[in-house]
Amino acid sequence: MLPVPRRKRFRSLLALAALTLAATLAGAAGATPAQAATTTITLDGTVAGRTFDGVGAISGGGGNSRLLIDYPEAQRAQILDYLFKPGYGAAVQLLKLEIGGDANSTDGSEPSHQHVRGDINCNVGYEFWLGEQAVARNPNIKLVALPWAAPGWVGGHNFWSQDMIDYDISWLNCAKQHGLTINYLGGWNERGHDSGWYKNLRTSLNNAGFGSVQIVGDDSGWGMADEFGADATLKNAVGVLGNHYVCGYLSQAESCSTTTNARNSGKPLWASEFGSQDDNAGVVPYIRTVNRGYLDAELTGFLNWPLLAAITPNLPYATVGLMDAGSPWSGSYRVGKNLWANAHYGQFTQPGWRYLNNSASGYLGGNRANGSYVSLKSPNNSDYSTIYETSGSTAAQTVNVTVAGGLSTGTVHVWSTDMGSDNPADHFVKQADVPVSGGKYALTLQPHRIYTVTTTTGQGKGTAVSPPTGTLALPYTDTFDGYAVRKQPKYTEDMQGSFETRACAAGRGGTCLQQVAPVQPINWQDDSDAFTLVGDPSWSDYTVTTDVDMQQAGTVTLLGRANTQNRPQSHQAAYQLRISDTGAWSIARTTSSGTRSTLSSGNRAALGLNTWHTIALGFSGNTITASVDGAVVGQVTDTTFTTGQVGLGVVGYQTNQFDNLRVTPNAAGTLAGVLKGQESGRCADVPGGNQANGTRPALWDCTGGTNQQWTLTPAKQLRTPGGKCLDVNGAGTADGTAVHIWDCGGGTNQQWTVNSDGSVVGAGSGKCLEVGNHLTTNGSPLTIWGCNGGANQKWARGDTVGILKGLQSGKCVDLPAANTANGTRPAFWTCNNGSNQAWTSTANGRLTVLDKCLDVAGGATADGTVVDVWDCTGGANQQWTVNADGSVVAVGSGKCLDAVGHGTADGTPLVIWTCTGAANQKWARG
Repeated sequence: MLPVPRRKRFRSLLALAALTLAATLAGAAGATPAQAATTTITLDGTVAGRTFDGVGAISGGGGNSRLLIDYPEAQRAQILDYLFKPGYGAAVQLLKLEIGGDANSTDGSEPSHQHVRGDINCNVGYEFWLGEQAVARNPNIKLVALPWAAPGWVGGHNFWSQDMIDYDISWLNCAKQHGLTINYLGGWNERGHDSGWYKNLRTSLNNAGFGSVQIVGDDSGWGMADEFGADATLKNAVGVLGNHYVCGYLSQAESCSTTTNARNSGKPLWASEFGSQDDNAGVVPYIRTVNRGYLDAELTGFLNWPLLAAITPNLPYATVGLMDAGSPWSGSYRVGKNLWANAHYGQFTQPGWRYLNNSASGYLGGNRANGSYVSLKSPNNSDYSTIYETSGSTAAQTVNVTVAGGLSTGTVHVWSTDMGSDNPADHFVKQADVPVSGGKYALTLQPHRIYTVTTTTGQGKGTAVSPPTGTLALPYTDTFDGYAVRKQPKYTEDMQGSFETRACAAGRGGTCLQQVAPVQPINWQDDSDAFTLVGDPSWSDYTVTTDVDMQQAGTVTLLGRANTQNRPQSHQAAYQLRISDTGAWSIARTTSSGTRSTLSSGNRAALGLNTWHTIALGFSGNTITASVDGAVVGQVTDTTFTTGQVGLGVVGYQTNQFDNLRVTPNAAGTLAGVLKGQESGRCADVPGGNQANGTRPALWDCTGGTNQQWTLTPAKQLRTPGGKCLDVNGAGTADGTAVHIWDCGGGTNQQWTVNSDGSVVGAGSGKCLEVGNHLTTNGSPLTIWGCNGGANQKWARGDTVGILKGLQSGKCVDLPAANTANGTRPAFWTCNNGSNQAWTSTANGRLTVLDKCLDVAGGATADGTVVDVWDCTGGANQQWTVNADGSVVAVGSGKCLDAVGHGTADGTPLVIWTCTGAANQKWARG
C-alpha cells in the first residue's frame, strides 16, 4: 500500500492574491481551518538536484490489465486516455510491462511469448498491445520490462541462466516488431540477483543491438550498490538501482529510505514498485511516496503497482491501481484518486526535468506533520512546477515564494485535488491563477489536498463518464471458433499455465481452447494446477458445460461458483468436477484457505485419450449436479458457495483441449444461509427459535444455530427452518416498519431480493432490511427503510474472508510460518496477502485461518489472556464478533482483541483486554 502525505502552508506578499486563492480553496472544502505557521520558499533555478525520471505504473505482476482489451471499444479508449493521454488524466510517463512466463505473479498468469524453446509468438497476450496504445497516445512515454516468472524449459528450470537472457532478448525483439522501444529492463522481480548474470545480460544486450537499454537492478533491495566498489564491471552494467516499497509496504508512507552506498553510487534511484493500495483509499501514500521519496531518499523514478485493476472483483487487489475496470461486458470503470495524484506530476513535469533543492523542496514548516513539497524545473531553465501535499495537516497553511535563478516570474497556475472528498468534481480542479510581483507570490493551502503550482499550460481533466455496472447475461457461449489461433478468448483470466486457442485435435475441426504450458514454470509465487476463470462472479444458478479432449493421462477440472481467491492462486474458492482419463470422478469443494474437500466421488467408463467427451456441472440453489456425456454421475447438497464464475483446468500441466463452453441458466433453487449484519457483525436471529406468528427477528451473536438460518426460496421468500417467512408487518411500506415472521403466503410483503452488494430489498415496499438507528447490540430489532447503502443495510449470507489489519500498526494478524499446531500464537507481521493472513469470519461466529480457530487460551476472561489458534470446538472462547467500528470482541468474555502494549513491530502478540476504543483494539478487514 501507499504511504500517507502531510501538509504545508503558503503566505503571500501579495495579500490580494493570497486571499483570492484562499477563498477559492476554502469554498471547495467548507469552513477554513485555523491558520498554521508560514513556510518561506525560494525557487532558485541554479540550485538543481537529481534528474527526474518520471512517474508511472506497472502492467503486470499478475494479469492486472487482462480484461481491458475485452472492453467495448468506446470505453476501452476512454480508459486508455485516462491513463496515457497528455493533458487528460494520469499522463503516465513510465510504463512497466511484464515479460510473461505462464505462471501466476499475483492476480493471474501472464502468457509467455515462448511456451516451448524456439516457438516464438510475438502477438501473445495483451502487453504488447497495451504498449502500443500507450505510445500512440504519448510517444514520449518510457517503457520498462521485467519478468516475474519464466517457462519451465528455461535453463533447465534455472532462471539465472543464459537461456533466460536469450528469452528476454527474444521478447525485446518482439517488442521491436510492435514498434516499441524498451528503455529499461529488469532482472527477476523481488528475487535478488546473480551478479554474474547481470554482467552477462549487459554483454548480451550490447551484442544483440540493445545497447541503449538500461538495466534496472535489482527490484529487491539496495544490496547491489554494496558490490559496486569491488566490481566495476557490475557497476557499469547497471543503469538504475530500483527497490520496492521504500516508503513501507501497505503503509502510509510517512518516510522513505535508501542506503549510503546506493545514494553515492552515481545511479538513478527508483521506487521501482510501490502502491498495492485501493485506487481511492491509497491516494495519501501515493502522493507521499512520490514527494517524500525524493526528499528522504533522492529517488527519481516511481512505478505504482499496478496500472489498473482490469480483473474481476473476486480476485486479490481488485480495486488497486490508478483505476479499476473489472466489468468489460458492461463497459463500467472507476477513475481513482490515485490517477489524479499521478496527474499532479504527469501533466506538469517530464522525464529529464531537474529537481530543485534547498528550500525549493522540503517539509512545510520544517515539520513532516504539515506535509511536503517538491519543485522541479524544465530543461528550458524557465518553467517550473511545485507539487504540494498537505495530507497530515489539520489547518490551512500559507507559503511565501520567491522565484530566482532564471526561472519564470510570470503568473502561476494552480490545480488541486481534495483527497478527502469522494466527489469527482473535487479532484484535479483548476484554481484561480496567482500573479507574481517582483518575483514573489503567496499561496494558502487547505488540509488534505494535493496542489500543483506551475508556469506551464496545456493541462486538462478528462470528461468521459463510465456507464453503470451490469451483469454478463446468461446463457453465455463460446465455441472458440471466432478467434485466430494463439489468442486468449474474451472474459478468460488465466490463473496458472496458459490457455490459448489452437486448432482442434482428435478429429475435430475448427478452433479449441488448449492449455499450452507443458511443464511446471519457474514460478514467482507458489505452484498450482493450471486453470483459467471465465465470466461473471455474480452468476448463481446455472449449468456449465464443455467438451474435453484429454491428450495425456491425468485429470481435468470444471469449476463452478468460483468466487473469492486468496494468494496463492491455489486458494480459489469454488466447486469442481474432477474427472480422469480412467473415469474416476469427484465433486469437490475448494476454499480460499487452500483446502479441498471431496463431497462425492465414483467411477464410470474410462474417457481414454484423444477422444472428445462432454462434462457438465450444474447449480440450483444448494444442489450441485455433475454429468458426463449427458448422464448424471453425482449430485450433492452444499451451502458454502452461492455465486461465482466458471473455470476450466487440468491437474498439473497437461496440454488438454476444451471446446464449446456453455453456461446456461437454471431455475433458482433454495439457498440456505445466515443474514449477518455488516455493521454489527451479528446475525439475524429468531429469539429462542420461537415460531409463533409475529415473533420479531433481532441481532444476536452468530452461533450457526437453526434459529439463525434463512433459506431463500425460488419464490423469493426468506424462510426459517420452522417453515415461517420473513414478513413486513401489515404489508407496510413506511420507513421503520417492523419485520417479523409469519405463516408463508403469496404476498409481496414476504418477497425479498438478496443482492450481491449485500442489500436485502422487500418486493412490496422497495425498502431495505436494516437494523434501525444503527444499533449493534444483541436484541436489536430489524425494520425496513429506504435503501441508502448504509452498513446497517448490508448482510452477508455466509463466511467472509479478509485480513485483520491493525489500525495503529498498519500490520496484519499473521499465523507465524503458517504453523497450524494447536497453541500457535498469531502476531503482527507486514501485510503480504498470504493465506496465513486470510481470516474467515464464519457464519457461526468463528475467526479461522488455515482451518484453525482463533481461540482465547483456556477459555479465560482476564485482561491479558493470550489468544492462539486451536482445533475448532464450537466453544464460546472461539466465537468473535467483528464490528463495523473496527473492534473484534470475544463473545465468551466480552473483551476486545488487543495488540500487546500498543506494539506495532513485526512479532507483536495479541491478547484480550477490556474494550477501550483505543487504536490498538481497532482492526480493518480487507
